[in-house]
Amino acid sequence: MHVDVGNALAETATPGVPEDALARLDDRVADAHDRIAAGMADDEFGYAALNLPETADADAIREAVEPFADCETLLTVGIGGSALGAATLVDALDSELDTYFLDNVDPEHVTGLLDDLDLSQTAVNVVSRSGTTVETLANFLVVREAMADADVDWTERTFVTTGPDGNLRNLAEEHDLPALDVPDGVPGRFSALSTVGLPAAALAGHDVDAILAGGRDGMAALGDSLFDCPAYAYGALAYALDERGAGTNVMMPYAEGLETFAEWFAQLWAESLGKDGLGQTPARALGATDQHSQLQLYRAGPRDKLVTLLRPTERTDRDIPDTELEDLDYLAGGSLGTLLDAEFEATEASLAESGVPNVRVEIDGVDERSLGRLLYDFEAACVLAGELYGVETFTQPAVEWGKEAARGLLRGEEWLPDKRRFVVE
Repeated sequence: MHVDVGNALAETATPGVPEDALARLDDRVADAHDRIAAGMADDEFGYAALNLPETADADAIREAVEPFADCETLLTVGIGGSALGAATLVDALDSELDTYFLDNVDPEHVTGLLDDLDLSQTAVNVVSRSGTTVETLANFLVVREAMADADVDWTERTFVTTGPDGNLRNLAEEHDLPALDVPDGVPGRFSALSTVGLPAAALAGHDVDAILAGGRDGMAALGDSLFDCPAYAYGALAYALDERGAGTNVMMPYAEGLETFAEWFAQLWAESLGKDGLGQTPARALGATDQHSQLQLYRAGPRDKLVTLLRPTERTDRDIPDTELEDLDYLAGGSLGTLLDAEFEATEASLAESGVPNVRVEIDGVDERSLGRLLYDFEAACVLAGELYGVETFTQPAVEWGKEAARGLLRGEEWLPDKRRFVVE
């Protein structure tokens, strides 16, 4: 992964980071790296995620999905980190396998999806670290009933990914379902390069070893200076810009297949860093589509944003045919890829000209190894940023509060705080 931070320096952007401030920050990065490296060495909770490219068992993943190799569709039932990593990989890579994710409990969506699927040709992967995630279990109960109604033996079409205890583990043992263990000590949003994120890619025929090799490339690039490590350069710069007023981080990939990556990034950044009144707010955009919607705000609105422009340097291309239409001669002999690159560079220049901080992130291509590196580097960037903020990167207390509140409501408990209402009808 390559990171160019030139357009986020104070010489170009407002807010921007002076180069001498980056040099001073580098001492803190070195200290943070020492803490990260120590956590990795001890396989501490959270830091264990950065060891996954070496500890993930690709053979076990392939063995677990092999009984479902003849399926036409994979339905993953999970939410948040139990779905977004897998979705990032399969949405980016072409496959003949149709993949769907039940990551919400909207009844209309769930019903419509199940009605459209041939459940006799569908494999189901139920993913929950705790085995007690209410949305996941509720959706799975609905899926199981739909399979029974379609005269499909759900036990022959289902495998689970879960922890050592909980309802899902008990169900797997009772019905002898194939089961993968979630990695110990790894929060869901950091689990893309593991048994949580990789089974969908494996079943779709993608090279899991190459994905993990990309992650190992990121591991090898970790070091004690932001000037030598792309992941740390990004994490440190995002932190420094937030401290100077850029409280929103827009992730804007210029590749349709990377749109889901922006969703994955949003969870990673928000859930990890949004604590104690700190952290950037992630926003999602897609180039070039959102140049025609959101870019107006980014360029001419409040100066409170960092825009991250992401693109592959190699891509499949398609020529633009000649046309008799007037005033389009500049497209002659061109291609869609050339046009998209021009859109990228024009957006970058537009933001720089108006003084909006932006960072260019480039990967070699939208392939397994590059995606593994991309996921790993942004996880490392997030961990580094968490160290600089001084927050508990790997916890999510606000999420847990909401989960318990929902359970309380479902049980009929009246313990939620009073809510003030001002209703206009």
